[in-house]
Amino acid sequence: MAPQPLRPTVTGTRHVIVAGHYLASQAGFQILEAGGNAIDAGVAAGIALSVVESEMVSFAGVAPIILYMAEPQEIVTISGLGGWPRAASCEYFHEHHGGAIPKGIARTVVPGAPDAWITALERYGTMAFGEVAADAIRFARGGIAMYPLLADWIASQEETLRAWPTSAAVFLPKDRPPGVGELFVQDDLGRMLQFLADEEAAHAGKGRAAGLEAVRHAFYRGDIAAAIVKFHEENNGLMTAADLAEFRVGVEPPVSTRFADIDVYGCGPWCQGPMLLQELNIVEELDLADLGHNAPAYIHGLTEAIKLAAADRDAHYGDPRFVDVPIDALLDKGYAARRRALIRPDKAWAEMPPAGDAGPRRSVDRVPAAQPGDPADGLDTSYVCVVDKDGNAFSATPSDSSLQTPLIPGLGLAPSPRGAQSWTDPAHTSAIAPGKRPRLTPNPALAIRPGETVMPFGTPGGDVQTQMMLQVFLNVFVFGMDPQTAVEAPRFATHSFPATHAPHAEEPGSLYLQGNTAPETAQALAALGHDIHWWPEGGPENTSMDINGVCLVRHDVKSGLRTAGADPRRVAYGLGW
Repeated sequence: MAPQPLRPTVTGTRHVIVAGHYLASQAGFQILEAGGNAIDAGVAAGIALSVVESEMVSFAGVAPIILYMAEPQEIVTISGLGGWPRAASCEYFHEHHGGAIPKGIARTVVPGAPDAWITALERYGTMAFGEVAADAIRFARGGIAMYPLLADWIASQEETLRAWPTSAAVFLPKDRPPGVGELFVQDDLGRMLQFLADEEAAHAGKGRAAGLEAVRHAFYRGDIAAAIVKFHEENNGLMTAADLAEFRVGVEPPVSTRFADIDVYGCGPWCQGPMLLQELNIVEELDLADLGHNAPAYIHGLTEAIKLAAADRDAHYGDPRFVDVPIDALLDKGYAARRRALIRPDKAWAEMPPAGDAGPRRSVDRVPAAQPGDPADGLDTSYVCVVDKDGNAFSATPSDSSLQTPLIPGLGLAPSPRGAQSWTDPAHTSAIAPGKRPRLTPNPALAIRPGETVMPFGTPGGDVQTQMMLQVFLNVFVFGMDPQTAVEAPRFATHSFPATHAPHAEEPGSLYLQGNTAPETAQALAALGHDIHWWPEGGPENTSMDINGVCLVRHDVKSGLRTAGADPRRVAYGLGW
């Protein structure tokens, strides 16, 4: 008998949402029930995540989005990622920080998430900001019950939080980490969100578009911008009023590939989205079903493909406005075949392989081997996906940890510390430069089998995001698992490449296995040269965050059924009707 999932498989005939926290799913579901579309609901859930998972997601962080409008079958990405302030440069960080990108406001880039939410509503939504933010405001000002994941995070980071008084005031409200079940209130964050809603309401007479523009103005040019700039001026930060005032998110077509008869879409090489597509191209001809799900040869083949894609990511990906990224060559099937030929069935790469011949190879300084646990830095982030009654789909990966930079006084939020995903080596494709975006790890995705299936999917988890998305995608489309079973299946990952988060350490040859992987499988993989590490066996109370929290909605276009997959390794939940 096949293993039964821990969670029931949530299925709806009208609309379904899955988010990284159950209250965010509730916020989005209520928008759907009130007549909003997938974009309205996704934005509502995304803003709610910045309250109920404020240790993982900042309202002033990043929020890359990919969405599908069923009529007229349009697919578009919204970057939700800001660039470095004008005063930033590799030289600055070498002169002032010894070449490091330290925690704190020095790593702040322009917040991209607010404009991403506003732009999504403006172009593709139907509701006002105040409507979709209402639950987030309520959760912040009225408080939520402290839950184990958040309580554990605060307790584990108490020392860091105490170093920043504005952060300690929120996360250590009684001068100690809150206990599970205690009321967790974020007054300043709630007031800030309410202020934005009030600014919109004050312009409501001029129409919905004017109201949304008022929200944008209040954040990027008005009182909120002024508070962010003042804090930077007082604490040797780099952000200026001009940096904020001139910002707008990128709106552009996705990158894509075809796996069998399925079109898979991701965001561009300003993030690691194309890495998933490269992984799919490489493994497509590996006879995956014959290898057997999570058999040694299967795990070995996928792991080696991931290393090959990671090598290309390290050598070629970066902000296309600053770097000539050979994206067409990287996603070419012939190129994938040449990369696949480097996989040896009898031997694992002991480190990251060399990059391919898709374009100029860039030589950069390599970082010494990681200390245990180093690559797990940056495992913030959450995820939300929606499919509505009209078949529109929304996929977003909002992020930015409150652990990496202090909260702004009076605002209750941390502007994006995503600068940690840049390099101070000027030869690197993601080297720091004024206005340049870091190479982002969050990367929402969308899979479409024309006329049959629409599936938004994604996950938190830093450098292991594409690895987990690859495995869950194959669980669904190669091994025929239902979405809930697909996200609960045991997973694996490697850190045999420079981590995206500074200080960019790596664990050459590493292969992490979930604890319920068969011992004989681990032995066979070790014999191939993989350096085996173990994650806890599984279950929401006993699972490394490194295994992620994959979520998806699978819309069967012919039957009309929409089925959710919500990863129990975190606090994700699906709701549908």
